Amino acid sequence: MSAPTSSAAVTAADAPPPPTRTLLQQVPGLLLWGGLILFLGIAFRPVEIGHVTKLFTQSQNMQEFGRGFLHPDFTQWKLYVAQMWLTVQIAIWGTFLAVVIAVPFGLACARNISPIWLQQPMRLLMNLLRSVPDLVVGLVFVVAVGLGPFAGVMALTVNTGGVLAKLFSEAVESIDKGPIEGVRATGANRLQEIIWGVIPQVAPLWTSYALYRFESNSRSATVLGLIGAGGIGQLLFDALNGFQYPQLSAIVVVIIVAVTLIDFLSQAMRARLM
Repeated sequence: MSAPTSSAAVTAADAPPPPTRTLLQQVPGLLLWGGLILFLGIAFRPVEIGHVTKLFTQSQNMQEFGRGFLHPDFTQWKLYVAQMWLTVQIAIWGTFLAVVIAVPFGLACARNISPIWLQQPMRLLMNLLRSVPDLVVGLVFVVAVGLGPFAGVMALTVNTGGVLAKLFSEAVESIDKGPIEGVRATGANRLQEIIWGVIPQVAPLWTSYALYRFESNSRSATVLGLIGAGGIGQLLFDALNGFQYPQLSAIVVVIIVAVTLIDFLSQAMRARLM
């Protein structure tokens, strides 16, 4: 006796056909990808992609340069570690102050909770902060406060504040309106709606964004040493300009180890937020 066939069983023949899109519906996607391909073609010569062959035809130059990195000199390792720790501290303070700026600015930029007369000027201001490179901002602060790590902290604060404000505002715009309406039903004012209805929903995502930017700032703070903003970047560029490749190699190793440890720590912290 054969087993009864379940009415819920669906054979391949009974399955509905996959949805099809008309040519008109496909036009936006085709234009987007076609425009991207066209732009890559236009940019091929200006960015000199054809020079990729020099990676192989002039490999001897790279080998000579690389041989200088095969024997790192850790004679001054205490100095390297101390300067790397200073770089991390610059990144920590730069990120912290950026978060302090980004929280109110991000709320002011959010379309769903901010009036348009405030929202649009704040968005323009955040675009300005994001568009100015760290090195340029750092130079401004070096002129204002002199050489040293404080200029690096402020450079990271300005740029990261603009980036985080945009990310924070996008997180606020995607929240569920239910908790806000519930808080409003209790007779709460606007500020209480934000504190009890908005912040609890976006806090985990905001924290994750801040940790990502801290990872990035740990590397950016190294580059700021080029303009005298303190940290291991100054040692890096001094060794590079002096063709001291063993010392340069040791500094790079210290940076790689530090950034790797920061990445692991950040991943562990983000995992606890999920």
